[in-house]
Amino acid sequence: MAISDPIQQRSDLIGTQVITRNSGRKLGVVNQMWVDVDQREVVALGVRSTLVTGEQRYMLLTSVKQIGDVVLVEDENAIEPVDIYGCSTIINHEVVTETGELLGKVRGFKFDPNTGHLTALVIASLGLPLIPSQVISTYELPIDEIVSSGPDRIIVFEGAEERVNQLTVGLMERLGLSTPPWESDMEDYIPTTVSTSNQLASGTRPTYAPPRQEEREKERVRVEDRPLMRDEYLERDAWADEGEAQEDQYEAQPLNLPERQKIAEYEREPDY
Repeated sequence: MAISDPIQQRSDLIGTQVITRNSGRKLGVVNQMWVDVDQREVVALGVRSTLVTGEQRYMLLTSVKQIGDVVLVEDENAIEPVDIYGCSTIINHEVVTETGELLGKVRGFKFDPNTGHLTALVIASLGLPLIPSQVISTYELPIDEIVSSGPDRIIVFEGAEERVNQLTVGLMERLGLSTPPWESDMEDYIPTTVSTSNQLASGTRPTYAPPRQEEREKERVRVEDRPLMRDEYLERDAWADEGEAQEDQYEAQPLNLPERQKIAEYEREPDY
């Protein structure tokens, strides 16, 4: 690969036209780059008709012959099916130290186009490459600081914030409206872990197991050891075994009402 600058940035390729060397045909525009984080290297480029439209196609980084104002490939066979399983764009991934301190988010990276090896991550408070670096401050973190990676997260060594190199001073920082993420007043970032001990295997439905007789009896004793509320009296029979006779049936008591007596009507006095 004939390249004047041995180190390229992701932003140098995004939006660059892909042209065949043998016929000069335009194959599309680079719209994405795929990285194997475990191997610390760029594997493939994504190509579309334009930056945001058209069918997503791929080509290996090894198919690139030259990078300059355009990306040159040998011929149309550079566009081919590429297995990107296990790869990631790493854009907007959180960069966190081993102690849980958030350093920022990935907005780009530097790499050697001859080998694909990453040399540094470009991070900022926001991992959105479309925001100009003149607006937000950007920093360069050496790739050797990476300890491990996970979904949407890159773990780096403790104290890595002391080894970052500031690339640009954004307008927000000039106005005193922002500081590096690791110097802010926010609490340390704590990764959330989810226990899988109670998870079901794929395709397994949860089943309901009715309480055993012993458990029902224990629960019944606990309920009977305390005074019952009115509503609980109505539910108490639910603990009885099937077929158990219901006792103490309520019987209405006769009411002893006094007999109704006829009261004499008022008699009108005669007129004289």
